Amino acid sequence: MDWKAAIETNRQALKRVLASLGAMAGITSGGGADRTLPRHLHRAVLRLLRPAEAAARRLVIVAARGLVVTLTPARLRRPKVLAGPQASPAKAGHGFQLFDPLPRAHRPRRSSRSGVPRICFPGLSDPFPIRRPPAADAPVDAVRLTLRLTALASALDDLPRQARRFARWRAARDAGAQNIGHASARNSRRIRRVWPLRPGRPPGARPRPTHEIHDILDTVHGLAAWAMERPDTS
Repeated sequence: MDWKAAIETNRQALKRVLASLGAMAGITSGGGADRTLPRHLHRAVLRLLRPAEAAARRLVIVAARGLVVTLTPARLRRPKVLAGPQASPAKAGHGFQLFDPLPRAHRPRRSSRSGVPRICFPGLSDPFPIRRPPAADAPVDAVRLTLRLTALASALDDLPRQARRFARWRAARDAGAQNIGHASARNSRRIRRVWPLRPGRPPGARPRPTHEIHDILDTVHGLAAWAMERPDTS
C-alpha cells in the first residue's frame, strides 16, 4: 500500500472540491467573512462542506499513521482540550476540528409550522396567524461558513501539522488511559473523547453518492479505519 500516494491523491481531490465550494459561495482568498448568502445557496454549500470536513479528518488520521511524538510533562499533566465541533473556528485554538461531531440526542419531533391549532369564533376572533417559512433567497449570515471553509483550506495546505496534532492527542489519550485510576472527582465528570470518529456512517455520507465528495469520503473512511487498525506495519 502506497500511503503517500493515497494521501496526496485524496488531498488534491479535496482541494478541488473546496475550490468549487468557494466558487459557489463567492468566497475568495482576500474576501471578508462579514457577509450573507441566499438561504438556498448557503444550504447547498453546507451539504457538501460537511462530508468534505469529515473526509479531511480521516485524511489526517491516515497521515498520522506511524507518527510518534513525545509529550512534554506539562502536556501530560494538563492535556490540551481540542475545541468542540460546535465551537467557532475563529475562537478555536487551531481552527480545523479533528473530531467528528457526535450524534445529537433524540429530541421529540416538533410539529410543522402549519400544524398549530386555529380555533376561532366567527365574528368574534380571527384565526391564529401562521408564520410563513423563510424564503429560499432570504439572506443568511455566512460568517461561520466562511470560517469553516478557511479552516479546511488551511488544514489541507498543511496536512503534516494536522497529523502532528492528532498524534499528540492520541499520545495524551493513551497516557490518560494508563492514569485513569488517579483521576480526581472533578475530572471524572468531564466527558473525554477516546475515539476521533463517530460510530456509524460518517457525517455527510450518503448510501448513493450524488457528488464527487461522497466518493472521496467513502475512500478515505476506509483508509482511516485501516490506519487505526494497523497503525504501523513497517
